[in-house]
Amino acid sequence: MQREEIIKKILAIDAELKRRGDKGALALYNTGRKKHKKQLAFHKCKKRNRWVFGGNRSGKTECGAVEAVWMLRGIHPYRKNRKDVFGWAVSLSQQVQRDVAQSKILKYIPAGWIVDITMLSGRRDAPSGGVIDQIRIRNVFGGISTLGFKSCDQGREKFQGSSLDFVWFDEEPPRDIYEECVMRVMDRRGDIFGTMTPLKGETFIYGEIYLNRRNNPEVWSEFMSWEDNPYLSKKEIALMSATMDGATLDARKFGRFSVGAGLVYPEFDRSVHVIPPFAVPPEWQDNISIDPGLNNPLSAHWYAVDWDGNIYVVAEHFAAGRDIDYHSDCIRDISRRIGWKTDGKGRLSALIDSAAKQRTLASVKSVAELFGERGILVNANVNKDVFAGICRVKEYLARGNGLPDIYIFDTCTNMISEFMGYSWAEGDTPVKKDDHCMDELRYYIMSRPKPKEREEQFGEVYMDKMRRIRRLNAKRGRR
Repeated sequence: MQREEIIKKILAIDAELKRRGDKGALALYNTGRKKHKKQLAFHKCKKRNRWVFGGNRSGKTECGAVEAVWMLRGIHPYRKNRKDVFGWAVSLSQQVQRDVAQSKILKYIPAGWIVDITMLSGRRDAPSGGVIDQIRIRNVFGGISTLGFKSCDQGREKFQGSSLDFVWFDEEPPRDIYEECVMRVMDRRGDIFGTMTPLKGETFIYGEIYLNRRNNPEVWSEFMSWEDNPYLSKKEIALMSATMDGATLDARKFGRFSVGAGLVYPEFDRSVHVIPPFAVPPEWQDNISIDPGLNNPLSAHWYAVDWDGNIYVVAEHFAAGRDIDYHSDCIRDISRRIGWKTDGKGRLSALIDSAAKQRTLASVKSVAELFGERGILVNANVNKDVFAGICRVKEYLARGNGLPDIYIFDTCTNMISEFMGYSWAEGDTPVKKDDHCMDELRYYIMSRPKPKEREEQFGEVYMDKMRRIRRLNAKRGRR
């Protein structure tokens, strides 16, 4: 039988099922008036390593199962489909497989699609009560797709040898199994996707996926909370929220990682505060801020402010184990590349940690003096009050009306990573680790007025008038 005829027959069967009103769970998934926007964002993502960190009952497992079924069937609405797809669904144990991932997969596969089921235990005619080894279904391109079920308690050796189109992790796997599965999809340029509630703190997934410390361009992640699920009752959400402490609520409701005593900036939302770069008008250029380091990283960022007082972090220099000459050259090169302002003698201005004024036995000159000799005039009179600075940054991250006053260009990868991992130690002090960007951000933020401070002082009408005047003057100046 020709491939075209097989496809026609399969489509005819599907049409007949639809005509009879047998829509099934897959046809009803994320349709109607209520849309789960985070699920749609996951499905539309074109990255090859994508993860949903979700609270319990947030809808994360549903989207993982549907993603797998769409790929197996060859009907994914947002990705290139293939024939004869081979994938794995990986659970923590066989019992969890039976109760969660396997149950969801069977929910979304109509009986008419199934060609064969191989069982590890239980009966083929009642697969939901046993443990499935493999399930084979018809693909719309005329082939047969296979989904194998794996459990982490089988050990790494059971994950060797196969060549796969995708692996779906239902909950967080051990590192060795994750790395083995990455190898399984390599030759087919397949996909890795995971849906999990982060209950284990700073695991390798925290660094590898959430922080993306290796800056892998194929890694994508999204948080999914109870509020994102349009089918959960607000009354039930409030009731459950009242029974949990902060750390438990972070994981179970919001899908957040539990790090130390909690994140310093839970207000930070990558989908809100991180934006693509754009050409910043010269009138917006404000200052550079530096946290110096030689063996430790030196962090420098370029800050711009628009007419409405919104801050933009537009460029980044971050390096460790280099000398002042190297850092000065990099700062000047970046400034030239983005057309950053200088004084009449071609010198740059910057804020810097007040410790840069100190001289040591190793040098007769301070770091501030060394930068000055290299054309970077640094102001070390910065406010280093950590707690006050954190409070001010929080105000910029989320105004009272829910809108932010700070945006970070997505090229500033080290600052983004620190925002996501900056956590509290015991008490009111942050963990003194991976905080160089956060320190110089505070120096800069503390040099700025509080959000809405000027509006409160002069009034909204006056501030609007001043913005219009500045825009008009800037337009005249460019003629």
